[in-house]
Amino acid sequence: MASEEDEPRNCVVCGDRATGYHFHALTCEGCKGFFRRTVNKKTGLTCPFAGSCNVSKAQRRHCPACRLQKCLNAGMKKDMILSSEALALRRAKQAQRRAQQAPTQLSKEQKELVQILLGAHNRHMGTMFEQFVQFRPPAHLFIHHQGLPTLVPVLPLLTHFADINTFMVQQVIKFTKDLPLFRSLPMEDQISLLKGAALEICQIALNTTFCLQTQNFLCGPLHYTIEDGARDRPGITRREEIDQVQEEMALTLHSYINGQQPRPRDRFLYAKLLGLLAELRSLNNAYGYQIQHIRGLSAMMPLLQEICS
Repeated sequence: MASEEDEPRNCVVCGDRATGYHFHALTCEGCKGFFRRTVNKKTGLTCPFAGSCNVSKAQRRHCPACRLQKCLNAGMKKDMILSSEALALRRAKQAQRRAQQAPTQLSKEQKELVQILLGAHNRHMGTMFEQFVQFRPPAHLFIHHQGLPTLVPVLPLLTHFADINTFMVQQVIKFTKDLPLFRSLPMEDQISLLKGAALEICQIALNTTFCLQTQNFLCGPLHYTIEDGARDRPGITRREEIDQVQEEMALTLHSYINGQQPRPRDRFLYAKLLGLLAELRSLNNAYGYQIQHIRGLSAMMPLLQEICS
C-alpha cells in the first residue's frame, strides 16, 4: 500500500500536479513561474469580473489578477523571490561548483561541440562587424558648422540604429539555428530562449569592438551559448532538458579554459565570465525597456520589437 508521501500532490493554486514547495506554498511549475514573473514585473493587475474567476488547471491563464490573488491567499510570499540578477548569479555559482569537479581536459564529445560552436560562430558572428559598412549613416550627420547649434537629425540615426540591430539579431538567429542541441528543442522553447538572450548576445558582441588594439572578439561562441540556454526564460516548457544543455556548455567552457593553460592571474576567468551573466541580464532588461519606449522605433524594427516583447 502506497504511503501518503508516494501519492501525487496537487498545486494549491490551480490543482495541477505539484512539484514541491515554492515561495512557501505547494505548487506546480506553472504557478511557480507565473508568481515569480508577475511579482518581478510589478505591474498592476485588475480582474474585469470583480475577482470571482475560477482558477483551475484549464483556466488558470484566463485571469492573471485572480491567479495572483489565489497565489497570495495560498501563502506564497513575495519576499522569497530572488531578483532575475540574483537568480542568474545563483545559477552561475551552481554551474561553477559543478565545473570544479569536471576534468580539465576536453573529452571527444566536448571537442566536437567546440568545433560546432566555432564553425557556427565563424559563419554568422565572426564577420558580422565587417558587414556594418553597408549600414553607415550619411557623412553629413557628423558635420557640425561653427556658430550653429548642434542638432542631431534623430530619424536618420534611428533608422541606422534599427538597421544595425535588426542585422545583428538576424545573425544571432542564424548562429543558434546552426547548433544541433538548440535545434533539438521544441520550437516554442527556441523562440523563448531567443527572446530572452538575443539582445544579451548582441551586447556581448558589441562590447568586443572596444578592443581597438587587436580588433578581435574577447568573448567567444561558448559564452554566447551558455547565455542562450538560461532556463528561467518565460515560456520555457522543457526546463530539465535545457538545464542539461546549459550544464554541458558550462563544463565544456571550463575544460576549454583550463586546457589553454591560463596564466595565474586568469585562474578565475571562468568564474568571472559566469558572474558577468547576472550583470548582463539587468542590462538586457534596461535595454529592452528603452527599445519598447522609443517613439516610432517599433515600425522601423519589428523583429527587435518582437524579441523584446
